[in-house]
Amino acid sequence: MPEPLCYEDIKLIAHVIARDQAVATRKLLTGSNILSVPGLATVLLPSEKGRRCDTCHRLQTDERVLRRCTGCASYWYCDAKCQNTQWRSHHKRICKIYNQFISSPQFQALQAHEKMDSLLLSHMVAQMSATTFPLPTEDDSSQLSTFVSLLPGPIENVVPPPICPISPMPSKELLSALYSRFGNNNFVVHSHLTTFGHGVFPLASRLFNHSCVPNAAAKYTLSPAKTVNMEVIALRDILPDEEICLPYLDPALLQSRHQMFELTYGFKCNCSSCIFLRNLGRMPEPPKDPLEISTLSKQLREYVGIEEHIGLILPSPSMEAISHSLLPVLHESYMGELSETFSRSSHEGQYAIALDVGITLLALYILIYPSNYPQIGMHLLELAKTRWNEAISSDVRGDEETVMKEQVRVFLTFARRVLMVLGPEGDEYGPLQEIQTLEDLLNQ
Repeated sequence: MPEPLCYEDIKLIAHVIARDQAVATRKLLTGSNILSVPGLATVLLPSEKGRRCDTCHRLQTDERVLRRCTGCASYWYCDAKCQNTQWRSHHKRICKIYNQFISSPQFQALQAHEKMDSLLLSHMVAQMSATTFPLPTEDDSSQLSTFVSLLPGPIENVVPPPICPISPMPSKELLSALYSRFGNNNFVVHSHLTTFGHGVFPLASRLFNHSCVPNAAAKYTLSPAKTVNMEVIALRDILPDEEICLPYLDPALLQSRHQMFELTYGFKCNCSSCIFLRNLGRMPEPPKDPLEISTLSKQLREYVGIEEHIGLILPSPSMEAISHSLLPVLHESYMGELSETFSRSSHEGQYAIALDVGITLLALYILIYPSNYPQIGMHLLELAKTRWNEAISSDVRGDEETVMKEQVRVFLTFARRVLMVLGPEGDEYGPLQEIQTLEDLLNQ
């Protein structure tokens, strides 16, 4: 086993189904940084090219204007340090041929996700020196060695996409070996829950199994002239010898995730949530009648313990104990409809509707997601912003205005409490700064 797999707070032990499991060697407190993993290779989404530095992935700002690579004019950098970092890493091996490659018929014929894989694989292979062909040895402790030790995906004889021509060109066998580990091991890289790229973080893939009720989550930090760094954070206290798990997919994908696990990852999830949902069978669809929908929403808020106001702590209801009449709230379409209505109503200034639906959506998030999951904190912030916009756009004064602003303060308090568990991450200005701005306005 490579040396990097041994850490003070984590140990790998046998698992009855999976390859191994990472368990805590001591009690890990809520918010603890369990592990930091630098990216072996990353690639930006096409929509982020020119907006973010291709090395550190920080956003362009008025003070930090990105500069194009003078060689290919297709990569952007904060400054010479970022450019030099990526030049030494891999760009010098693809710069001259990059534009010709992405304009080629074989690349243009790829689907969007295949193009992302092609460029990510190109970055990875370009980083590999000729001495690592065909593959690093088993006793090598490098990230690349850890990556090739990962289990391949469930699809056999997977055909890799074309890559940017690199000299010397790796063998087809090497490309297949690398690419077969992409789908079930790579990560979506995000800032404040907004995806901006894909990345390879071998040690995290090697250590952490999946759970739909995870006790940890990954965040990404961005630093000048450095690759993206993943930090694995404890969402709650983790006891000694307890397995540390991450979510491979959004836990809110209550129906579609089962097929995705089998097709992409090659396993059946046996967490408490999945076992409960499988035993239920086909989930009843939410009602169409507005009155029935209203009744269902009221029942959900009552069960979770959030009606018009939030108490001193966020409740922790059991999804497995809900009544049969509440099962339609677990249909994926119910959350989708709530999210769409909340977003539309809030942006259109229909604040009463937005707040009513938003509270129901908060109840659903609390029911489905584990405690301190970042989506809960982000939604609490959106509720605070919606209530604040209602307060400043209305003519209410006196006690009514005081009550509205106090509700804003409550939403912000809970939002901060949840989001501080994950801590600062991603781009410089994020939800924690938004919370501070709103709190400053409330205190004026």
